[in-house]
Amino acid sequence: MSLSTQPYKGARDFYPEDKRIQKYMFGKLREVVESFGYQEYDAPILESFDIYAAKSGEEIVNEQLYSFEDKGGRKVAIRPEMTPSVSRMVAARRQELPYPLRLYSIPNLWRYERPQRGRLREHNQLNVDLFGVEGLDGDAEIIQVADAILKSFGAKSSDYEIRINSRGYMNQQFESFGLSDDQKHLCLKLLDKQSKIEPNEFEKMFIEKLGDGKGSQLLNFLKSEEVPKPVAELLRVLNLSGVESAAYDPAIVRGLDYYTDIIFEVFDTDPENNRSMFGGGRYDGLVGLFGAEPVPTVGFGMGDVTLQNFLEAHGLLPGLGPETDAAAILIGDVYAKAQAVVGEFRKSGLKIAVDSSGRKLDAQIRSAVKSGVRYAIFIGEKELQSGRFQLRDLKNGTEKELPKGDIVSAIQESRAG
Repeated sequence: MSLSTQPYKGARDFYPEDKRIQKYMFGKLREVVESFGYQEYDAPILESFDIYAAKSGEEIVNEQLYSFEDKGGRKVAIRPEMTPSVSRMVAARRQELPYPLRLYSIPNLWRYERPQRGRLREHNQLNVDLFGVEGLDGDAEIIQVADAILKSFGAKSSDYEIRINSRGYMNQQFESFGLSDDQKHLCLKLLDKQSKIEPNEFEKMFIEKLGDGKGSQLLNFLKSEEVPKPVAELLRVLNLSGVESAAYDPAIVRGLDYYTDIIFEVFDTDPENNRSMFGGGRYDGLVGLFGAEPVPTVGFGMGDVTLQNFLEAHGLLPGLGPETDAAAILIGDVYAKAQAVVGEFRKSGLKIAVDSSGRKLDAQIRSAVKSGVRYAIFIGEKELQSGRFQLRDLKNGTEKELPKGDIVSAIQESRAG
């Protein structure tokens, strides 16, 4: 029986060309969030099942969680999100940590769901969380970070929309309409799936589930253009800080149960990829679930799959070649003698791959071209004695004989350009 060469359904293999894209994206993400003062952390990929059952939401816990019983009889889960983990970590050292506390991570996450464009069973996700800042100042900072990330990749404000709402304001409206807790939960669930339902069908479902009176009231509320006061103030602050893509949207609710007030989602405006990419909001009560004094908290998560789709849709991914600068092509039996000069190239900052296969020159050159390496350095007895080496540009076919120092300069200049 032959084993399958395919990865687990909904997961990905990363060949070098795929990993280069990921490294590029993660590098940009780290650069931007660290410019705002955020520090990186991590946590185990396995967590207690209970921390997700407490507040993550029914859909994640009942339908999407990879959970099992370990050999010690403990019920554990592979993390589907990072917010419960970081909340647990903050609660564990509640009194020792400095506030405001700015943390970020880019963990691998797993959810059992139907794989589709932008949604896989595994993905990496940037998580950015601000602990210890109450009110709109913290909300504004988190949205500024999200906005700055997209702009760092070269995106224009017209390429995306940041849609903002307030769960606190929504809850007030639900209470004024006389909704029970079950009806509130049902309403939020319907709103969270609104983008996947035809408008007429959505309104019909609303009326069927909530009744003609309350359902009609809520539908009229959702169509209202009146902006809640906290959202209006947040939009004013964001506008002053240069965030031009933000707007109020009463249909944004976010599906997770722990959100307490301001929430937001970022949408791609490209017609071929017009969907929610990522989002977040305020969740002031989660740290308190671990027995510590609550900490006001706001954050967001940005998945690598939707980010890459966005960058591809807008032509924002650069051409990324191999990290290797040159392939050392050995002429004859000079492997041992070539080590010193190759070592000098590496000490000068070049990344050199040595072809030690012993194959003919043509085969070595074809392999270097296939790997995508830009340059080949030919090393034989003659070159080792003279200290001058043939440097071939595999991209355009030009070739020069140069001493070691000039080869280093030529490659470094081409890398910088």
